[in-house]
Amino acid sequence: MLYIFGGLPGTGKTSLSSALAREIKAAYLRVDVVEQAMRDAGSSVDGPEGYNICYAIASQNLRLGLDVIADTVNPIQITRQAWRDMAVSLGAPFVEIEVVCSDEREHRHRVERREADIPNFVLPTWEQVRNRQYEVWDRDHIVIDTANQSADESFMSLCQQLKIRL
Repeated sequence: MLYIFGGLPGTGKTSLSSALAREIKAAYLRVDVVEQAMRDAGSSVDGPEGYNICYAIASQNLRLGLDVIADTVNPIQITRQAWRDMAVSLGAPFVEIEVVCSDEREHRHRVERREADIPNFVLPTWEQVRNRQYEVWDRDHIVIDTANQSADESFMSLCQQLKIRL
């Protein structure tokens, strides 16, 4: 199974996706880690390079029969379709999960107080998050709204919608 996460920075996407990876013992791919490793190695990241690497690693893990969790902003239809196409080409089931924070004040507070958990990674500012291109999702998917609830409550909601018993 491929779990395709998406959502703006600061919504709780990484907290939820990494918690799910721990819970179900799945391979976990975070595009921020891949892109920062590329920068640290001297490569520029100004396009889909990090996503392309994640697609390839996800594909290999799905071929091995492992569940894969993809933690990416996944902001445009092209990236979402690429995840779906990769899963379909392998005959792997997939689920799309968008993480949102509907309370703008809370979202801003989260973005402004976050600390990077990846060495050398520069977190986006609130203005960068607000101005980021982010297309409306074009198909049914799970939506987890993390506003006004704890990380544990959001995770329980995710597991309920995925029908995962804890």
